[in-house]
Amino acid sequence: MHQIPELDRFDPVRDPRPVDEPWPQLAWPISVDTELTGEVVQLNSIDPTADAAELFRALDHDGVWAHVPGRPRDPQDFAEILSSRHTRPDWNTWVVRTRRAIAGLPAGAIVGTSSYLDVSAHDARLEIGYTLYTPAVWSSAVNPETKLLLLGYAFDTLHAGRVQMKTDTRNHRSQQAIARLGAQYEGTLRRHFRRSDGTVRDTVMFSVSAEDWPDVRQRLTSRLRSHSQERVDR
Repeated sequence: MHQIPELDRFDPVRDPRPVDEPWPQLAWPISVDTELTGEVVQLNSIDPTADAAELFRALDHDGVWAHVPGRPRDPQDFAEILSSRHTRPDWNTWVVRTRRAIAGLPAGAIVGTSSYLDVSAHDARLEIGYTLYTPAVWSSAVNPETKLLLLGYAFDTLHAGRVQMKTDTRNHRSQQAIARLGAQYEGTLRRHFRRSDGTVRDTVMFSVSAEDWPDVRQRLTSRLRSHSQERVDR
C-alpha cells in the first residue's frame, strides 16, 4: 500500500508582543488641504481635474508602467482613474512636486504620485503604494524623501501601527528600493494579483511597524543627508 509522506510539523509563530497595550484607531480621513513638505519634494492631495494632464506627461514612459497594471490611454482617461480613487474612503492619492530644480526639472514640476490605500482606521494600518515617478528622478532623493514624509505622517500624525508596501515579484528594482527604506520582508503572496497582460503575479510583501519606525526614520534621514552631500560635492 502506498504511504503518503507525513508533512513536516509547522512551528507556530511566536507572538512578539505577548503583553500588549490597546492601540488607538488611525486618524482618518485626512484633510484634503494637507501638505507634506521636505527639502526636495512637496506632497499634496491630488486634484484629478487640475493635475491629471501634467502627471500623465510625467509618467508616460514604458518603464514606469512595466510592472503596474492600468496604464492610462490619455490625460482624460487618467483623470477618470484618479477621480474614481478620489472618492474612495480607503484611498488618498498624493501628487509629488519638486521644491527645487532637480534632474533637469524646474521647481514646482510634478514628478510623480504615491498613495495611501487599503486604509483600515479600525486596525490602525494602511498601505503606501501606486508609487510612480518620471524616470528622470529615479535614484535621486525624490523617493526616499517622499517615503520619509509619508511614513512620518502615517506614524507620527495618523498614529498608524503598521504601514505595508508590496510589489510584483518581477519588479526587482522596486523590491530593492523598498528594502533600502528599512522595511521588513514578510513573505510572498503566490498568484495574488492580475497583471495587465492577463498573467497573475506573485506579490512581495514588506512592512514597517510602529516599533520599526525610529530606525527606519534614521536610515532615511541618513540617506537624504548623503544625497545632499553629493549635491554639495558636485
